[in-house]
Amino acid sequence: MKVAIVGAGIGGLSVAWALRKRGVDVMIFDQGDIPSLTASSNDEHRITRHTYGGLPGYAALMPHAFATYDRIWQDIGTSHYLPTGIVYAMRGGADEYDEIAADLSPLGIAHSRLSLAELESRVPFLSLDGVTSAYQAGGSGILLAGRIVRDLAHWLRENGAEMYPNSRVTAVDPDAATVTVGQQVYSADVVVVAAGAWVTNLLPKLADRLTPSRQMVMYLQPPAHHAASWAQAPVLIDVGPSYGAYVLPPQGGMRLKIGDHRFTRIGHGDDDRIATDFDIAPVLAAAQTAFRDFDQYTILENKVCYYTVSDDERFVIEPICGAGWVLSACSGHGFKLGALMGEGLARTLTGDTPAGDVTAWAAGKTAGA
Repeated sequence: MKVAIVGAGIGGLSVAWALRKRGVDVMIFDQGDIPSLTASSNDEHRITRHTYGGLPGYAALMPHAFATYDRIWQDIGTSHYLPTGIVYAMRGGADEYDEIAADLSPLGIAHSRLSLAELESRVPFLSLDGVTSAYQAGGSGILLAGRIVRDLAHWLRENGAEMYPNSRVTAVDPDAATVTVGQQVYSADVVVVAAGAWVTNLLPKLADRLTPSRQMVMYLQPPAHHAASWAQAPVLIDVGPSYGAYVLPPQGGMRLKIGDHRFTRIGHGDDDRIATDFDIAPVLAAAQTAFRDFDQYTILENKVCYYTVSDDERFVIEPICGAGWVLSACSGHGFKLGALMGEGLARTLTGDTPAGDVTAWAAGKTAGA
């Protein structure tokens, strides 16, 4: 069997990795470099965690997601995971601790509420203004995303994958299992479209379910008097009345990063990536609320990326016509689960699991694929 994969972000590369592990020939296409420099996967670092309030099916999948990354570490020869723990600070709104406890207790992962005094001790750089509840949990940390996709691409080159960088796919025939690049048509037995924010270019019938979303993250340098605290800080989720900020500490050679989980649902992957006042304003407001002494922080970069979102924030892995599949690692939680999703699709393509199971599994609605 030969599988053509369109898209070299974490989803496409993980499908390719898992297929090559099973002896399947793969072709990987991307409009840019491999790994793709414009994919949202190609970032400094991403959060991973076992907590999944509101989407309990994914909480059950997270131990498997961690295990998949462990298998990747074995193959690439190094781990790109930094365990930091996670702290939640809620500024009004719902208290989600009971949901978090329900996710973590069956897994034996430590969790506890934090008093304001304990919160200040744990994250002294955090403003306590308006904080109504706080809690912490283990089983969480940082995935060094850019390093992961680069090492996966290197492993694939060393292990027989056919790479087609700078090869913009203009058409996919999911019945004939062909991929068109310019005037060249490539044939396979199966085509997997894992094209991120460009997926609807190739599969326009999915446009009513998968929406590109322009998002921005801000990289910061903390002031000297907070540097030591940041160097040992946990991942932080800070939820206010009008924002849902996620914060990754400056560790492992990465920079301090803050973003807002709210989706814009505007733009397209081909649009420019120059941050505008519209992009910056919500993230800046979240940072000003969350951090003490924010006026003493230095803004290093405002970075725009695009990813795909679905209305229910669930993954979409589905067959398309006779020989096609779509893998959409979407809705802002693609990286933590992307490798597992890719491996799950590979297991389906090789007959290890029934094709009818993977769609519900990817949506977090069944136990396993």
